[in-house]
Amino acid sequence: MNTRLNKLSDWMKENDVQVCFVSAPENVFYFSGFLSDPHERLLGLAVFQEEEPFLVCPGMEVPDAKNAGWSNEIIGYSDIENPWELIHKAINKRISNVSKVAIEKEHMNVERYEAISGLFTEATFVSAEEKLRKLRMVKDEKELALIREACELADFAIEVGCAEIKEGKTELDVLAAIEYALKKKGVNEMSFSTMVLTGVNGASPHGTPGMTKIQKGDLVLFDLGVVWNGYCSDITRTVAYGDINDKQKEIYDTVLKAQLAAVEASKPGVACSEVDLTARNIIAKAGYGEYFPHRLGHGLGISVHEYPSLTETNSLLLEEGMVFTIEPGIYVPDVAGVRIEDDLAVTKNGVEILTKFPKELQIIK
Repeated sequence: MNTRLNKLSDWMKENDVQVCFVSAPENVFYFSGFLSDPHERLLGLAVFQEEEPFLVCPGMEVPDAKNAGWSNEIIGYSDIENPWELIHKAINKRISNVSKVAIEKEHMNVERYEAISGLFTEATFVSAEEKLRKLRMVKDEKELALIREACELADFAIEVGCAEIKEGKTELDVLAAIEYALKKKGVNEMSFSTMVLTGVNGASPHGTPGMTKIQKGDLVLFDLGVVWNGYCSDITRTVAYGDINDKQKEIYDTVLKAQLAAVEASKPGVACSEVDLTARNIIAKAGYGEYFPHRLGHGLGISVHEYPSLTETNSLLLEEGMVFTIEPGIYVPDVAGVRIEDDLAVTKNGVEILTKFPKELQIIK
């Protein structure tokens, strides 16, 4: 088994878990190298303390799983077969008297829980989430290299977006140009729905781009990321189209000050809460505390939102190899919204800033 599977098996031995059934596509990819979006079909990986793990997937995806490098057993099923019957048979070939099964309780829906619990009526079911989060939280060098590449593409996307800003262009005009340019770079998928918000639309932290036209004096907010070989990036920049007023400038400068201070505070051994409060206190002191409604940041990797959350209540200490975002924002309704976000990797003595696009206010003429 690979190192990641060995770590999971060791945890299973320590906790007397006979079977761990991994079903979230991101976690299946983490352990197997096979990246799939099975839609409504079942995808899973069964892991044991000593026995050979097996992958279960739609039969049409078996060649893809093999090409991805998975060399252990693959159970492919057709649309007229019940995959749970095949899973039960494969597990019984390996072990008997299953008394404890680990599953992803947050991911598994009720129907699938009823199916797997029906296979092992005498077993106790426990959550594997905490262990899986911790395994994925610290990235190895290969993962870091892929995230760096994803961040380079995110920087490129912001450059494209800024170059597309013209009076009269809509948010969706600019968004389309960004994603078209990325497609030509080989990007198949965005980390999440790309955001281009102009003027007062930027005051909605999760606003939806539309047909609003960009006008002189607007702040334009970009929030985007790409998926590159299975790993995500996530960047936010806010730029000015022409001259902006004093209030907009004050909001921007406050967010920038908070973001730079939080980046500076990030290093091994520092609590997530301390990093969050570093930014939050600066924004509150400037009189905008009520307009910063979300956490400071989140983990980043195979998923765009991973463990941990950087909140004022999370006492988890940063450690080398963690990757996360720092993204303070101020959103004043009917005035402006500003968010500045970077992706950071924790190093031995500090952090590496993975997103490089300038953070000083960019004024597009």
